[in-house]
Amino acid sequence: MIYPSDLSDKEWERLSVYFPEYEGYCRPRKYSYREIINGIRYLERTGCQWRMLPKEYPPWKTVYYYHIKWRKEDKWQEIMTNFREALREKAGKTAEPSVAIIDSRSVKTAQKGGNVDMMQANVSRAGNTI
Repeated sequence: MIYPSDLSDKEWERLSVYFPEYEGYCRPRKYSYREIINGIRYLERTGCQWRMLPKEYPPWKTVYYYHIKWRKEDKWQEIMTNFREALREKAGKTAEPSVAIIDSRSVKTAQKGGNVDMMQANVSRAGNTI
């Protein structure tokens, strides 16, 4: 662990299930998934530019490639869903929540009246110009 954002051994042990290293039918990887994830975590934590990624991590283009690939594949969403379900089951609850609470601050609504009020306002202004 070089930087505070790097994965601990315990964290990597849980994540490694989702990132198999070498499957035998292709050439071995030059950079491990753990190094790539550490690079992504460093960027997310510090907010630095891709090209400013420290030399201790794989090249920025490699880290960027996997960041985009896994985001498009919803890899992180899958992992978080599995972790949440496992945590709920460990707590003695069902894997999926049975109730959701939505408050008014988290739901966007349309403005009062919408286009109908806007059209009436335009009509009334047109009548006053005569």
